[in-house]
Amino acid sequence: MRALILFFVGLAFGTGLGYLMGIPVEAHDHAGHDDPTHEHSVITAWDGPEPSIAINLLPEHGGAFNLFANVSGFTFAPQDVNQASEQGTGHIHVYQDGVKIGRFYSPWAHLVGLKSGSTIRVTLNANDHTAWGFNGVPIAAETIVP
Repeated sequence: MRALILFFVGLAFGTGLGYLMGIPVEAHDHAGHDDPTHEHSVITAWDGPEPSIAINLLPEHGGAFNLFANVSGFTFAPQDVNQASEQGTGHIHVYQDGVKIGRFYSPWAHLVGLKSGSTIRVTLNANDHTAWGFNGVPIAAETIVP
């Protein structure tokens, strides 16, 4: 009985710690949400020279990966999340095969549970979660999980 109690305590704290560290507990598609503050299909026009983004997946032990989003001309602004968009600032959204698996406020993300052969897509997003776009196309980069 004690082992069972310790298991549930560990599960609760482990999941909570993962949540606090920004590790997604459950990935899901936001397409069905009616929350206008999390509209992922709207593009906010980028004003000025187009920023660049390239991504690398670096293998970690246990099948995990560290993702590095190499961006220029863009500033991460976690302090402004859920505010009005401000040119050149925001965060990134990470998708696996079209399903959002996380939102990150720095160029580095630790990803677990990726499927080999899956497409990982990273988009630059404004503070209001809309995708930054240049000439009507989202500013994004993709790679395939090895």
